[in-house]
Amino acid sequence: MSVADLKDAIVLLRRMPALWLTGVAGGLLGAALWVLLNLAGVFFTSRLLVIFGLILLLFITGMLAILKTEQGNAAAFMTGGVRYYFRVLLPLLVIIFADTLIFIAGVAVFTAAGITPDTNSMAVLAMVIALPTVVLTIFFDTAAVFEERRIFDAIKRSIDIVTSRFREVIVFFVVSILVSIIIIFGLLLVWEAVLYDKLQPLTTYNETQIQSFTPDQLTTIIGPSGMWVTAIVIFFGLFLLLPILISYKARVFKNLSGNVLSNQVPITQVPTTGEYDSKGRWYKY
Repeated sequence: MSVADLKDAIVLLRRMPALWLTGVAGGLLGAALWVLLNLAGVFFTSRLLVIFGLILLLFITGMLAILKTEQGNAAAFMTGGVRYYFRVLLPLLVIIFADTLIFIAGVAVFTAAGITPDTNSMAVLAMVIALPTVVLTIFFDTAAVFEERRIFDAIKRSIDIVTSRFREVIVFFVVSILVSIIIIFGLLLVWEAVLYDKLQPLTTYNETQIQSFTPDQLTTIIGPSGMWVTAIVIFFGLFLLLPILISYKARVFKNLSGNVLSNQVPITQVPTTGEYDSKGRWYKY
């Protein structure tokens, strides 16, 4: 089913060019962050990370809005993005806040037990908290847009779908990871081919030099031209990944949920018996 959903998502991307706006926005924002990181440093770039994330969320929400009906142009894309923006943002903030509280509580437990958490243990703790959260809440945004659900209801809907269709959800994650690996690996080959002359000295490094090699050294080796080449590769990576993965997730959600509100109770007409009197008035038995 997941492979069929992926094919359907690609068909949608070919039929609805507006879906690629999210890829364009994500690619430009990602490339801009990379350039700013090299030109302005971590301090300035980290401040823009949240702002860029909020901007990208608008495009993701707009994409979900037209995926809901599987029709729409750029105008419908932006209108839907504005309409559903806070419906997606608020559950996201709740999830981040809850994870932060759990992380703080975990650190407090370690401290109370007399264990001083180091960087590695805190990273492991963060992963242990983040991984199940991502899996369980992966469909919160699609539930919020497709089914018009509110904050906690959207989160609960995602958890219900994941727990009841866990096998299909795992297949979805595996396919998504494989697609990401294929695209990233292909772009890395292009990046390496373009910068081959600059990267060639790395082949002469011994094991000690490789182990002590840092990202800053790589930036120095590739130089300004390499920085721009990397920015272009980042642009195309996000340009391809975001539309494909979001469209794929939307198709999987529709199939897993049936796009039917789980809390809707069908209304049935109960037949009644009676008769009309001589004046046309109905009397129910």
